[in-house]
Amino acid sequence: MKLFSTFTKGIVAMSALAGSSALAATFVYVSNAEDGEIASYAMQPDGTLKALARPPAAKTVMPMAVSPSRRLLYAASRSNPYTVHVFAIDPGTGALKALSTAPLAESFPYISLDRNGRFLFGASYGGHLVSVNAVGGDGRVLPEPLQLIPVGRNAHSILVDATNRFVYVPTLGTDQIFQFVFDEKSGRLASNTPAVAQMKPGTGPRHFVFSPDNRFVYLLSELLATVTTLSLDPKTGLLTETSSASALPPDSKLQPGSPRPHPRSTDNDIWAADLHLVPNGKFLYASERTSSTLAAFGVDAASGKLSYLSSTPTERQPRGFAIDPKGRFLVASGEKSETISVYAIDPASGALKLVQKVPTGKGANWVEIVGFD
Repeated sequence: MKLFSTFTKGIVAMSALAGSSALAATFVYVSNAEDGEIASYAMQPDGTLKALARPPAAKTVMPMAVSPSRRLLYAASRSNPYTVHVFAIDPGTGALKALSTAPLAESFPYISLDRNGRFLFGASYGGHLVSVNAVGGDGRVLPEPLQLIPVGRNAHSILVDATNRFVYVPTLGTDQIFQFVFDEKSGRLASNTPAVAQMKPGTGPRHFVFSPDNRFVYLLSELLATVTTLSLDPKTGLLTETSSASALPPDSKLQPGSPRPHPRSTDNDIWAADLHLVPNGKFLYASERTSSTLAAFGVDAASGKLSYLSSTPTERQPRGFAIDPKGRFLVASGEKSETISVYAIDPASGALKLVQKVPTGKGANWVEIVGFD
C-alpha cells in the first residue's frame, strides 16, 4: 500500500511538471490604433507567430503596459474620451479578457506602472503634464488621478527605475528630462533637486530605457536619432550625460527634425521613435520612422557607451517594437504597414535576421511581449 502511495505521488508530481511545461509560452500584443483593437499572437519556439484573437479596445488605442505580475495588460486610448482599458492575460492561452475601463486625464502617448503594479503613470505630449492614478488590488485603475503635474512641453514618456524610487520624464519640446522622487507607498511624485536635466537645444528627448544594472539610462532623441547615455546616481537619482551615438548610417541624408505638428514638409526629417535593450544589456535597438529602419548598437557594460553596428529595413513608419524576455527575437510594427515583422537576434553580433511577416491591423504602433516560463 505504501509503495502504491509513493508511486501515485510520483505520477502526480510528474503531471504537475508536465503541466507547467505546457503552460510555458510567450505572447505578443500589438495595439492597432485605426482599428481600435489589440492583435494577439502566440510565439513559437522558432520565433514564428500564430495569430490569436483581436479583442476590441477603443479608437486610437496606442500605448500599452504590462503589470509586474505579467497577468494584466493596460492599453490607453488617445481619442476623446481618453480611457485606459485593463485586460487579464491567460498565461496558458494568451487570451485577453476585458476587466475594466477607466477615464484618463489627458491623451497619453505613454503609460507605465510602478514596480509593484500599484500606480499607473501617464505622460501627455499635448497636455504637457504627467499623471499618477492608483491601481486597485484587482488591477482596476481608479478614476480620479492622485496627481496631475505640469512639466515642460511635449512630455513623451515616463518610467520608474529598478529601485522604484526615481521617475523620469523626457519633454521633447523643451529638451529636458524631469527628475522625480517617487514614494511607492503613497504613489506621489516630488521634484528632485535639480528638478530637470537640461539637454542640448534641438535634441528632442523621447523614449528611454534603463540598463539591466540600473546604472545607466539610454535616451533616444526623436529629432536627431542619437541615443544618449546618462549615468544614474543610485543615491540621489540624478542623471548625468556621459556619451552619445547616432542611430543613422554614415550615408544617411536625413536632416534634423523639429517638434510636430509642423507647417513645413517633414518628408526628409529625422523622426526616431522607440528603443529597447536585450535582457542581458549587450545590444540596444532604436527605430527611425522616416527611413523605416532599426539601428543596432553594441553596449559597453562598464561605461554604458554605445557603438553603432548596423541598420536594418523594417515595417513602414516603425513607431514601436519589442524584444522577447529571453532576448532571442525582436517584433516590429509599422503605423503604415498592415504586417508586423519578427527578427531573430544573433547572440554574438546583434544582427537581425527576418524570420516572418504576419498580418496585423491598421495603425499598428505599440508592441508588448509577455513570457511565462
